[in-house]
Amino acid sequence: MDGHGLASGIHRAAVDPVLPGDITARARDLGPFESPLIWLAFASAAVAVLAAVFALWHRRRTRRWGFTAFGVLLLLAGVTALNSYVGYVRTSDDLARLLQKGPGVVNLAGRLLDDGKEAPSESDSVVSHPGAGTAAAGQRIDVVNLPDPAHGVPSGANYVVLPPGYNADAARRYPVVYLIHGYPFGGPRDWLTSGDAPGTLLALQKANVIEPMIVVSVDLTAGVPSTDWECLDVPGGPQLETYLAHTVVPAIDQRYRTVADRSHRALGGMSGGGFGALNIGLHHVDEFATLLIALPYDDLNDSVGVLDGNRAAIAANTPRRYLPTMNFPAPISVMLAVGTGAPTDVTTARRIAEALHARGQEAVVHAERGFNHTWHTARATLPYLLAFADQNFRASPATS
Repeated sequence: MDGHGLASGIHRAAVDPVLPGDITARARDLGPFESPLIWLAFASAAVAVLAAVFALWHRRRTRRWGFTAFGVLLLLAGVTALNSYVGYVRTSDDLARLLQKGPGVVNLAGRLLDDGKEAPSESDSVVSHPGAGTAAAGQRIDVVNLPDPAHGVPSGANYVVLPPGYNADAARRYPVVYLIHGYPFGGPRDWLTSGDAPGTLLALQKANVIEPMIVVSVDLTAGVPSTDWECLDVPGGPQLETYLAHTVVPAIDQRYRTVADRSHRALGGMSGGGFGALNIGLHHVDEFATLLIALPYDDLNDSVGVLDGNRAAIAANTPRRYLPTMNFPAPISVMLAVGTGAPTDVTTARRIAEALHARGQEAVVHAERGFNHTWHTARATLPYLLAFADQNFRASPATS
């Protein structure tokens, strides 16, 4: 029997979890910095300033300063309107983290604004920090720095979210979910801030929806977040797939009390990170039994240039090409999460699910009403993705 037949013979049906209303409402809520009232206020102020300029047109200084203020307010209205749509900056801590990516005075402003509660610093090889929020109930966030120069990865600040009670029971082991950020200008801290992974985990555990698990937000920037690496082993560049599968996963299993088998290990991501999770997960079926893909796509599209025209590498890293004929030595279970406001994502998710079904694998599409290809959708669907992973973890007995 080939791998396709073996997989289809032992797989169980994948189910889209049904979650409590307070969990889903929390995940869909807008943060204070996402409110449309912010950009509406800036836009209204811009209109008011422009009206004042015309009313006082005879005053040259008023015109000059008035048009400057109008431009600044209009820019702020545009930026905050975009953020309201995308959902990247939810809180003051998110804003601080974003400003810290900038140079000089912008970076300083971000550091002054950062209260240190959302995510730990990245200065040491392993840093412990209380979980996000004021009622973390024992949750802990570590930063595990794993540079891997041999694979072209000069730095790697991987955030490890440990569940409440991790330190209390030294005998207990936990399944692990690995999450990958988007590209470009994304980073591992995004799942802690824009994605609200710590808060979502706490809410799901408090409601007894999931068993405690470890979540690792992986750094696949290769130290250059402005480049759209797509989580690839880049010819002549960073070997990011190898870094995740052969450096990060073994290091986490060594440092933490994990259930170190494929059935208790899930890989997920959003947008570019979702592509990476799909591609890496399909390449490493021996390591990951569950894939959690938010805002999916299965083709390199405009990012194909990162492979520098290498046809073999392009074919090997385009799931849309290789999935229809792929054999599976072990079964996988996949959830694909999309927003109904992004019809291309919906079509892509269904295409991937159908290709998986044709190869005897389990896949389910979760469509979140109204959202688009944004962090809003990733955050709103994360509870479903984690609950889906938990279903698979519970269905599989530990082998180590």
